[in-house]
Amino acid sequence: MGNLILSIFVGLGVGIVVGALGAGGGILSVPVLVYLLGQEPHAASMGSLVIVGLTALVSIIPRQREGHIRWRDGLIFGLLSSIGTICGSRISVYVPSDILMILFSILLAVVGVLMLNKAVRARRLEREDLAHEEQGTQNEKNEGNEQNSVQKSAQKNEYLARDPNHRSKQKTSNAKQSLLLLMLCSSLTGLLTGFFGVGGGFAVVPMLVLALGFSVREASSTSLIVMIIASAVGLISRVDAHIHVDWIVVLSFAAASMLGGLIGAPTSRHVRESTLTMLFGILLLVVAIGTAASSILS
Repeated sequence: MGNLILSIFVGLGVGIVVGALGAGGGILSVPVLVYLLGQEPHAASMGSLVIVGLTALVSIIPRQREGHIRWRDGLIFGLLSSIGTICGSRISVYVPSDILMILFSILLAVVGVLMLNKAVRARRLEREDLAHEEQGTQNEKNEGNEQNSVQKSAQKNEYLARDPNHRSKQKTSNAKQSLLLLMLCSSLTGLLTGFFGVGGGFAVVPMLVLALGFSVREASSTSLIVMIIASAVGLISRVDAHIHVDWIVVLSFAAASMLGGLIGAPTSRHVRESTLTMLFGILLLVVAIGTAASSILS
């Protein structure tokens, strides 16, 4: 009974994270199922696929209304990653549980550092743009309207060239021209998803941002499509694996997480992209440290 209540409260928190960041469900649910709810790691990996898939399915509804989902890219990425997911799921069964969790923590730490680095650079650009905007406002008071209009136009082009969102759109355009890059990124993501038994958001969001040039909002929204596909494929791949899952705990966790997903999605609208990126990186590092410590001590 205690595990059931705990799974509901924790599931609500996980859902809020998935709804707000478009990721994080698997990287949170796997350690929670193992270290708080006493699930065996392989069973936790399978249970987390159910939790993440259902949560992503609900969280995608408000994201669609906001218009940040790139359906075509998400479907292509998700379908191409399916092969890697199947391979990763098969390999995972033969890896000892303690090794699996340690490898999981190492991967999270690497991705977390990359995301934090990107967040710091994005925040620096935001501050520079703010300073230029303030300078432009001051110049507007001191100069004639015609001269100021020309200056503002030049400044706008300068800001646009440095703006992370504008640059991300340029990168996305270039990335679309390379089908090979998309195939490599999606296959690698699928392999990681299947191997660690997570929905893939922890890998999909950084991959879309760092490799394919999506903005954070686009990546966090589009990743939900990939998470749904990856979770379904990962579950199908494990059907004959004879893994015992406590479905009462898992489904309670999933129900609470779905509710949290509906709560979390609207909260991201009022947060800057650099802040979302930084929060995601911090989340990855915290979970990496906690998972590594628990694995080593146990």
